[in-house]
Amino acid sequence: MTSSALEVEHSPYEQRGQRGQRTGTGSAPARVNRLGAVIDMRVAEVKEFGGPEVLVTASAPDPVAGEGEAVVAVDHIDTLFVQTQIRAGAFGEYFHVKPPYVPGGGVSGTVTAVGAGVDEGLAGRRVAVSGADNTYAEFVRVPATHLSPVPDGVGLREAASLVHDGVTALALLDTTALKPGETVLITGASGGMGTLLVQFAHALGARVVGVARGAEKTSLVRELGADEVIDAAGSGWDRRARAALGESGVDLVLDGVGGQLGLAAFPLTADGGRFSAHGAPGGTGFAAVDPTEAERRGITLLGIGDVQLTPERRRALLGRVLQEAAAGRLRPVIGEVFPLARAADAHRAVQNRTLVGKVLLKP
Repeated sequence: MTSSALEVEHSPYEQRGQRGQRTGTGSAPARVNRLGAVIDMRVAEVKEFGGPEVLVTASAPDPVAGEGEAVVAVDHIDTLFVQTQIRAGAFGEYFHVKPPYVPGGGVSGTVTAVGAGVDEGLAGRRVAVSGADNTYAEFVRVPATHLSPVPDGVGLREAASLVHDGVTALALLDTTALKPGETVLITGASGGMGTLLVQFAHALGARVVGVARGAEKTSLVRELGADEVIDAAGSGWDRRARAALGESGVDLVLDGVGGQLGLAAFPLTADGGRFSAHGAPGGTGFAAVDPTEAERRGITLLGIGDVQLTPERRRALLGRVLQEAAAGRLRPVIGEVFPLARAADAHRAVQNRTLVGKVLLKP
């Protein structure tokens, strides 16, 4: 959205939808400049597969809410490591996108327009949306049934940081059935999802062992409730973990790193335990655990495929996450917020893992 007085007659909020007023087509009044020309929204678009530099600012028509849909004026946008991998051309067998495209994921914002069959009382409501298309944008159009109200006491910035990682973290803990008194090892514990897993597991009454790199990140993980923290910087972290855990190992490993680090975590799983390989941000793939060895030891192997969620399930989990945040029991950790025009820099930060916690975009 352009804020120049030459281009926009009224305030940005008024031009975005005048508190959700809609026409019969479900659209908010078009934004126009003083010459009467329609102003398109800004998006961040992947013009071709490649490095962060291929993510550029572009324009697109403002979305119009169809039947059963709503338009949300975006406040903050979630970013994910997998988005950087898709942008680079990876996972084409799973994500059928072709440049040019606008990355999708999750957002927070305010409903500005609704389509036919949607409660007009939603207009002006603060909401969060998980699993939407074309979210690197000033506005998104989504099914109204996918909207999750953001409760009082939760900022839209914090809500955006929870739309994916919070949902997946809860789904992982539900799927792996972590119980009070069990010991869980969490790799990548200082990341966006890792910081939430540490807090959820601690609240469940589990003994939490976090794995992170460096003094700043390990200090944060301990502050969030981990009972033990292992610094994975340098070699031999798994030996240090074994010394802290004892020979029996852990009941559950939640591996959000993959590659060699994830593979080194597998032997720390107790016989009869569970090992969940749900992350591979290093670009080396999920932990390549030998299924035969796992079967011999009675270890249940789980993966990201076990937490594929329907829109209804995703919305229910997001509601739970937002209520936990509203109650003060969940602290989102946000590393930095980049303007939408600097989406390429945000992707660089995500890839380089230089920041602690979530990286967000703001239109």
